[in-house]
Amino acid sequence: MADKLTPREKGFSEWYVDLVQKAKLADYSDVKGCMVIRPNGYALWENIQRTLDAKFKEVGVKNAYFPLLIPESYLKKEAEHVEGFNPQLAVVTHAGGQKLEEPYVIRPTSETIINRSFAKWVQSYRDLPLLINQWANVMRWEMRTRLFLRTTEFLWQEGHTCHETEDDAEKMTLQMLEAYRAFAEDYMAMPVLTGRKTESERFAGALRTYSIEAMMQDKKALQAGTSHNLGQNFAKAFETKFQGRDGREHFVWQTSWGVSTRLIGGLILTHSDDSGLIVPPKLAATHVVIIPIAGKATDAEKTQVLEKAHALGADLRKQGLGVVVDDDDSKGPGFKYNEHELIGTCVRIEIGPKDLAKNSCVFRDANTHEVNSLEELKARADDGFLLAHWNGDAKVEARIKEETGLTTRCRPFNLPQEPGKCVMTGEPSPGRIVFAKAY
Repeated sequence: MADKLTPREKGFSEWYVDLVQKAKLADYSDVKGCMVIRPNGYALWENIQRTLDAKFKEVGVKNAYFPLLIPESYLKKEAEHVEGFNPQLAVVTHAGGQKLEEPYVIRPTSETIINRSFAKWVQSYRDLPLLINQWANVMRWEMRTRLFLRTTEFLWQEGHTCHETEDDAEKMTLQMLEAYRAFAEDYMAMPVLTGRKTESERFAGALRTYSIEAMMQDKKALQAGTSHNLGQNFAKAFETKFQGRDGREHFVWQTSWGVSTRLIGGLILTHSDDSGLIVPPKLAATHVVIIPIAGKATDAEKTQVLEKAHALGADLRKQGLGVVVDDDDSKGPGFKYNEHELIGTCVRIEIGPKDLAKNSCVFRDANTHEVNSLEELKARADDGFLLAHWNGDAKVEARIKEETGLTTRCRPFNLPQEPGKCVMTGEPSPGRIVFAKAY
């Protein structure tokens, strides 16, 4: 029989890691905090990448590629940026058997090195908007890692754009946030909240950061994507300027936005169960497995069953489906059933034939609660998304995190904002914000 998973009720974290490894999605590497993405996991990433890439290109975004190594001096040009990333940086000091005159930082994100190119490419308002995306790997030195959810090296896309005005940049920031929301809900079947992050949770160097936040089965939050209005901070640091329609020189207004292989972790934690991986059909690599059931049939009957199985497989592939005909006669039907349930094959057809379709959904709203005091916030810390009043003070936000283990996720656009009293201080609050434990 295929390997059984640790039941979720016995250990949710253990179940998650068990599923990732036994479904052959990823494995641990000998490099600290890094993972090996196996073919089953990479197939999911390819489908995510293919879908999002098409959506980006629909709005005029073009792909490019920038170096993995970034001169250390580039990061120091934007003080808040380097301060925010400094604890996570991996630095190359030697190459070719010699010490480098200037160290290189392994890419944690690319705002700095991309601005170095943008400063050359943008001369006039006619060059704007400039819409660039790159699919790449990045490295952020993490102390506590978990496959797909938080690793030292991971795969992602990072979009970077330049605009004439702050309004244009804000529109692009929100347009890409909406693209992420639509992808999460329409393709991943993963409901998300969209909203603005607090100043403490804002991306280092940005004016404003927005995110999509999903609730996992264990009621913890997962930040599944971010979109940042960078303002002119990086433009001023790298002299990214253009001649405007008024004939004067102006700094560009910029955005950056990204999602990563963390989405695969989100997909697992949203849908999967104790039997294995469950993948929404729009992202599945294998939609259908056809299992020939011959039993004690004669050789002629077995041949006929196999022919029909492969013919059906060919017909289904013409419909754009991913199909596997599992005709390995060294494994019994029961083993095959469990194996394909474990790895997330959507539908099983037995010749046959007999269909088995699977469904799953997460009831986020049932695990979203209004709380009105610090005691209630502490008591319900493990209950999902908590809507609480907060006075907007970053120091108070830090105290709440220290005392409860909860962090602010975002202030959802669709959450009506009414004045109240901060759960920590009793001071006036402009409205409720989402608190939750997070990955």
